[in-house]
Amino acid sequence: CDEKGDLGDNKKMEDAKCYLTLPCTKTEMEEKETPSGKNLHHLTNFTPTKDSTKDSFQIATLICSTKLTQNVDLLGLLNWRSNSQNIAHNLRKLMEVEGGEIVKFLQDTLDALFNIMMEMSENETYDFLVFDALVFIISLIGDIKFQHFNPVLETYIYKHFSATLAYVKLTKVLNCYVGNADDSSKTELLFAALKALKYLFRFIVQSRILYLSGVASSQHHWRGYSSACPLSLNLEYLSGIFVACMTAILRQMDDFHYSHYINTFKTRQDIIDFLMETFIMFKDLIGKNVYAADWMVMNMMQSRVFLRAVNQFTSVLNRFFLDQTSFELQLWNNYFHLAVAFLTHESLQLETFSQAKRNKIIKKYGDMRKEIGFKIRDMWYNLGPHKIKFIPAMVGPILEVTLVPEPELRKATIPIFFDMMQCEFNFSGNGNFHMFENELITKLDQEVEGGRGDEQYKILLEKLLLEHCRKHKYLSASGEVFALLVSSLLENLLDYRTIMHDESKENRMSCTVNVLNFYKEKKREDIYIRYLYKLRDLHTDCENYTEAAYTLLLHAELLQWSEEPCVAHLLQRDSYCVYSQQELKEKLYQEIISFFDRGKMWEKAIQLSKELADMYENKVFDYEGLGNLLKKRATFYENIMKAMRPQPEYFAVGYYGQGFPSFLRNKIFIYRGKEYERREDFNLKLLTQFPSAEKMTSTAPPGEEIKSSPKQYLQCFIVKPVMNLPPSYKDKPVPEQILNYYRANEVQQFTHSRPVRKGEKDPDNEFANMWIERTTYTTAYSFPGILKWFEVKQITTISPLENAIETMELTNEKISNIVQQHVWDRSLPVHPLSMLLNGIVDPAVMGGYTNYEKAFFTEKYLQEHPEDQDKIELLKQLIALQMPLLAEGIRIHGEKLTEQLKPLHDRLTACFKELKKKVEKQYGVITLVSIPGCLVRLSVTSVASSVVSSSSTSSDSTSSRPGSDGFVIISFYVGFT
Repeated sequence: CDEKGDLGDNKKMEDAKCYLTLPCTKTEMEEKETPSGKNLHHLTNFTPTKDSTKDSFQIATLICSTKLTQNVDLLGLLNWRSNSQNIAHNLRKLMEVEGGEIVKFLQDTLDALFNIMMEMSENETYDFLVFDALVFIISLIGDIKFQHFNPVLETYIYKHFSATLAYVKLTKVLNCYVGNADDSSKTELLFAALKALKYLFRFIVQSRILYLSGVASSQHHWRGYSSACPLSLNLEYLSGIFVACMTAILRQMDDFHYSHYINTFKTRQDIIDFLMETFIMFKDLIGKNVYAADWMVMNMMQSRVFLRAVNQFTSVLNRFFLDQTSFELQLWNNYFHLAVAFLTHESLQLETFSQAKRNKIIKKYGDMRKEIGFKIRDMWYNLGPHKIKFIPAMVGPILEVTLVPEPELRKATIPIFFDMMQCEFNFSGNGNFHMFENELITKLDQEVEGGRGDEQYKILLEKLLLEHCRKHKYLSASGEVFALLVSSLLENLLDYRTIMHDESKENRMSCTVNVLNFYKEKKREDIYIRYLYKLRDLHTDCENYTEAAYTLLLHAELLQWSEEPCVAHLLQRDSYCVYSQQELKEKLYQEIISFFDRGKMWEKAIQLSKELADMYENKVFDYEGLGNLLKKRATFYENIMKAMRPQPEYFAVGYYGQGFPSFLRNKIFIYRGKEYERREDFNLKLLTQFPSAEKMTSTAPPGEEIKSSPKQYLQCFIVKPVMNLPPSYKDKPVPEQILNYYRANEVQQFTHSRPVRKGEKDPDNEFANMWIERTTYTTAYSFPGILKWFEVKQITTISPLENAIETMELTNEKISNIVQQHVWDRSLPVHPLSMLLNGIVDPAVMGGYTNYEKAFFTEKYLQEHPEDQDKIELLKQLIALQMPLLAEGIRIHGEKLTEQLKPLHDRLTACFKELKKKVEKQYGVITLVSIPGCLVRLSVTSVASSVVSSSSTSSDSTSSRPGSDGFVIISFYVGFT
């Protein structure tokens, strides 16, 4: 095929006429090459290659009909009406037909069988032959080779099967075989029928349903019953009859019968098939509740008979399928799942019954849970080296067993967990038990959330695991850590489950955070993300949009800006239809920005939008998306400067007493209030949440008596956040609207001050004994965050002298800040400056210096507190530093003077002159000197005998800021901290 032009003309070849007229045989080709060739003008456009006549190929076809069979025996059965004298022969021959041929014509074959049974009902011989043929087909489909035809058979039974009286014939033949079980000639037929029992019953039941349905539609007295009792109840009724019959048969069997029955199987595979089907059938019957829940006698009788049968079969498992060469993993797996389903069945949970009923059941039947639970334990230990094959798959089922609230059962089965840890440690090759650990954590989460487990289980699990681990040479350390970890998880999960039924969404949020923090620490992202979305939902229900945004942000932080595909657990339940992590993170960011916008946290929305904009601009080049995002960001900036945004109050809440849940008990939390939420409203909300709690009137820490009391005590007071201004904003004229955000957000420290009297009251100097105790509370996380409250992790208090120093620092900072603002913006109103200056230089206040002199600047104080010498000197320097700052403030005040303010200004000037004279006399003179291009130098002149200092230089971290007329203003703390 060297001619590319001819072969490449695809458009030409799309026309069928072009290639259907080409030569297709060697003869036609030779005729074309001869000049005398006639009627071959249509081939003139075809140019064969040199070797065309030497190339040839053959096409072989096989026609297979899906409607008409070519098998004579099967065809004879399908056409039974045209040859009715050979029906018996054709039925016998059917059981010799190759299986593949039968399954291809399954519906037609089954239709023929049931038509023969119904239309030839006068001849009982046909009933037995049709029954045997039906059993043969069911057994055929049960074979591994054709097991994928099971859905076809079930579809036929429930959608195409129409023989309403077949149940009469089928039950008659089945009853005959069972009744003549001792007839050796029918043994094979009986065994085959028992193996096909599942589908035989389905045919029988469906036939009966069709019959009842027909009767109900044709007879008036059936109409009311038919509407009140759907066909599914008829099915349950019939199933109950057959299960009762089977139970009665099994009840008559003793050990010899079971042993003899097993010995009748000819091959090992027959035993496997029998046990497999029996285990599956028993588990199916247990799960379907054949009898009503209140029919105690039948339920208990069935359970007792099944238990005896299962225990008989365990000896078969140990005898035939346990050693290394004959071990059957799936068979053992089916046994364990059946045993667990039996043990956890609702009819056996005695603690759910009344005491009288419980006593009656135990007296007559015993606690069957313990019996099979002990058997599960024994069978597990019998596995030996095969145990590793069941880890981690059997962790969940064994956990279900241990969670059953029966003490002896728990003590017997919990050690299986240690055996699993030991087994994985020894045989996994990794020297750890991570598979077991991960599976147990996953299943514990599911089971406890589903209602299982209690405090006693937590205590016993920790106790038994610790006992076993501490005795083990290699698992003593890691095992003990794991035992304590699982105990901690259980405590959190039990709290979570308990509180989920609480009306308080705040408590539910707290427990949810405790659980998700545990999973975060254990790096279980799948469960961690699931609880993140539970927390997100709680926040959106309460309209806590800021907290909802921070919660979703934790999910987004697990993702990368990459095209790496998202693993399943990262997507979660309500995820977007995305492929890569980048797509998911983008969608999450858009949702988070929307939440921040609704929560008026525009600064955080801007921060995320910048990250998203960089991705749009430099990675995916989505300029349209970038444009829309920048428009939103512009709105956010405008909102910061113009929109009303009230600052929230912060409250410290102490939960004291043993009456509170463990996650609150004797702990202090800082709460972020809602917009315009007052302390009275917040207190009312707390007392509504804990109606039996007693409100404490004092803000002092409670004693041990209150903490150990069985009651509930609530303590609540307002705290002030400590602003943490970003370094980029310091010493700059930042607008108040921007600063207001940082006064209430991105804060982690809070203060509360209260007066405290220490020592005896001094009638001459009351202030000397009155201490201002200021407490600083540091929370575990900064506000705002994934909760509206966080636990206090650190509490510090400061002495009165330290409090005085900080008070002076804050006062100097206020003066410095307001002076800076007036220097940079001459249009600012002068009223705030007037009030500040007046509050300091007023003779009644005198800066508060007199109190400090009486309390700290005395020989007695220095003798009692010699370690405070440096702090006293610092306080004196801060007092001296206030003078030049006040001088600059009064100077600016004079520049903005009006006629109305002139009397006030004159008074301020006079008071300041007197104050300055007094301070400089006692504490020295500090001057602020501006040197172009250099740092500020503080010149200190000592004029008082109590002050020994010459000069100090400001910190290198502080830069000069130009004022008016070359005057330089510095922050109050620069030269002294």
